Parts: sequence; C-alpha cells; structure tokens
Amino acid sequence: MKTVSILGCGWLGLPLASHLLREGYRVHGSVTSQDKLALLQEKGIIPYQIQITDTQITGDQLSGFLASEILIINVPPARREDIVAYHTAQMSLLLPLIKAQHVLFVSSTSVYPELNRVVTEDDHFEPVKGSGKALVAVEELFRTHTDCTVLRFAGLIGYDRQPGRFLAGKTNVENGDAPINVIHQDDCIAIITEIIRQGVWGEVFNACSDVHPLRKDFYTLAASKAGLVLPTFIAGGNKFKIINSDKLKQRLGYAFKYPDPLETL
Repeated sequence: MKTVSILGCGWLGLPLASHLLREGYRVHGSVTSQDKLALLQEKGIIPYQIQITDTQITGDQLSGFLASEILIINVPPARREDIVAYHTAQMSLLLPLIKAQHVLFVSSTSVYPELNRVVTEDDHFEPVKGSGKALVAVEELFRTHTDCTVLRFAGLIGYDRQPGRFLAGKTNVENGDAPINVIHQDDCIAIITEIIRQGVWGEVFNACSDVHPLRKDFYTLAASKAGLVLPTFIAGGNKFKIINSDKLKQRLGYAFKYPDPLETL
C-alpha cells in the first residue's frame, strides 16, 4: 500500500485525502490548527499538526508525516506584502526534509499574466501578481531539486464554494465580456488521482475546464441560481487569458467531468 502525504488538508486537500483513502492509499494529512485533527482522524486520515513560517517548521511528528512515497504540497501563498520572499522561504525550509520519491505541487494559473490570448505550459512569461511570482519561484525550487509535477489549477469552484456570492449585487463590474477560467473540485481530485495512478512525474500541467464562458454570463447565472441580487457589468473584455489544458488531457487521457462551468451552477 502506497502512502501519500498531503500538506494542507483544507477545501481541496481534505476531500482529496478521503478520495485517496477510498482508492486504497494510506494517507497522512496536515492541518495548522489542533481543533481540526479530530476531523482527519474520524475520516481515517493519519493526522498531523504542522505549521510552516519563513523561519521555522513546527510539528511534533514531522518526520512521520514526510515518510511517504508521494508528497502533495497544497499550501497557497499567504496574502502579505512580502509574499514572494515569505513563500519561497517557507518552501525552502521544507525542501531538505522531503523524503518522498515524488512531489506534486499544487500551483495556480494566476502565474500567467493576462495576455489576451490562449496560454499553454510552453509560454514564457513574467507573472504580474505577487502570488504568481511566489508560485513560479517555488515551482522552480521543487522542479530543480525533486521529482516534481506542477499542477496549475484555474479558479476553484464546486460544493460550498459557490461563485454566485462572489459578485452578487455589485454594479459596473469591469471586463464583462472576458472569458473566465475555472475548474470543479471533482476534476481537481480526479486529475491528481490520475497523476499518482499513472506515475506521471516531472511535468507541468494546466488544469482548467474546456469551456470558457464570458464573465458576465457565468456570474449572472450563478447569482440567479443562488437567488442573489444579479451583478451588472461594463461591456468589454480587453484583459483576459484562456487557459489551455490540452497537454494534461492528452498525457493523462483525461476527460473533464465538468467541461462546461455553466453546467455546474
């Protein structure tokens, strides 16, 4: 039985851990607060409390958590002024402690600037946002020093993360005619499972639903379905990117469970 360690059992990591358990893996899961340990244990996940700052890693059984064949790192950059330096320092502390044969680093399509065109993994770019800069730096760190696959997820939707609330009641929202990039939680979990099952390492993948509805159409329908006040939008879509996931689909033989985000609402 292979052991998978998931650093960060939150909105995505917790259901992923439960799914991998059902698939027959032994799963170690980490949370930052003690009050969440019982929830992991109830689900059959071996629980660990681990906190990583830019200066130290705290956790009573860190070596036990890291004793696995596969390590999934699901720790998004914290929102702070020194986001690039802080997140890079966090992951640099973790790097020499990794014992896993393979690493899966959960990244984001926020690494891509709005180039007003389709973007692929082959694009060379300079991120604009601090979070994107931090993620690119850490991607490079793990890809250089471990057998790592980087998975760049688009905007996460599904279950309690309902997009209808994001813009409900707002007026004159810009970029209404721009295409959006999102992915459902079920697809995120299925893709990670396939990477592990097929042993696809040393790659960089975009992961985004096939269809890219206009911002105004998606968020208006989402608010309507949720019974919320509809947002209004300013016409135009001069700031956008269209995330292409063909590489992932071809390499994994993957078909999205929710290819059209409008059907998830």
